[in-house]
Amino acid sequence: MNVPIARTSLTEEEIQSVLAPLRSGWLVQGPKVREFEELWSAFTGAKHSIAVTSCTTALHLSLAALGFGPGDEAIVPAFTWIATANVVEHLGGKVVFCDIDLNTFNLDVTQLAEKITSRTRVILPVHLFGLAADMEPIMQIARKNGLAVVEDAACGFGSRYRGQHVGTFGDTGCFSFHPRKAITTGEGGMITTGDDALAAKLRRLRDHGAAMTDLQRHLGARPYLLADHPDAGYNQRMTDIQAALGGAQMARAAEIVAERQRLAGIYDKEFSALGWLKTPAHIDGLTHGYQSYPCLFQPEIVSPASVVRINEARNNWMDRLQKAGISTRPATHAVHMLTFYREKYGLRSEDFPNAWAANDCSISLPLFHGMSDAEQRYVIQNVIETAI
Repeated sequence: MNVPIARTSLTEEEIQSVLAPLRSGWLVQGPKVREFEELWSAFTGAKHSIAVTSCTTALHLSLAALGFGPGDEAIVPAFTWIATANVVEHLGGKVVFCDIDLNTFNLDVTQLAEKITSRTRVILPVHLFGLAADMEPIMQIARKNGLAVVEDAACGFGSRYRGQHVGTFGDTGCFSFHPRKAITTGEGGMITTGDDALAAKLRRLRDHGAAMTDLQRHLGARPYLLADHPDAGYNQRMTDIQAALGGAQMARAAEIVAERQRLAGIYDKEFSALGWLKTPAHIDGLTHGYQSYPCLFQPEIVSPASVVRINEARNNWMDRLQKAGISTRPATHAVHMLTFYREKYGLRSEDFPNAWAANDCSISLPLFHGMSDAEQRYVIQNVIETAI
């Protein structure tokens, strides 16, 4: 049997949904994008939702709209997908890494305040793998220091912090629709915000800085006149083809989240006796969306002295699982260990020891909507039999 790390599962109705914009002739940002945005706001509770081309462009637009630029600093978790840091670099800013809590893989809020300088402008907390970052103290620190908060909620679909959906705490929230995510449009992203003025600016910036969209212009009294451009914007618009697919999936949004939670619960139960495998944390008041199922491989206590040995053992275990037809991945990467950031900022792996440990000792197991009982049983059997 072959079990992938993730697999896209679409209904026939969802597949057929993309034909509507193809038949209508409206392929660019239009009525389907507007519908998808409204459905996203209804699910998350966000006041405004703005569809864009990816979570990376959602993060980029958010920082740009907030006036982030050269010389400014942004605090970024050291363990996250590289895009969280890259958008800071793209705007000429400086990335200031903060270590993570190894229990949750999220930003360690106890280290956050010491990272703030006179140049800090924004905090970029990440709701990694579907577990919410600790937003209450993050927001308190941000307000105390007059900082913006841009939530990287790429993995955050269905994730809640004390009942409130992630992406609705900071100035903006940024979501991903990559195929490994619960809702997918192939590539695509969404920005959420409760700020009317910021929402209007984000909508302009995604569309070349135009004062109105093509759809608004075509529905207006003089559709033949072009819009004004108050901003020098970008072309980061989602197409109606993508939005039709995303919007169709929203009809079963709760079902998709529940399925992932059910699968994770089975893993939790079956692996509960494995002392060498730490499964995802359960935190009171936090609802995990399980974009993935990240574990910490710990055949011995994880420490700077043991990381190299554990990493070799983990990689050998991943090899054995791959030979059995089971795909795994490191949970994600420690960005400060990647060549660009390591060389630019003169960083060492041990500068952020928890991120280093997560980079070298984590493993994500297959979990996706549509995973069969047989596939999951096969993964469980091999995890138990092939590791220690």
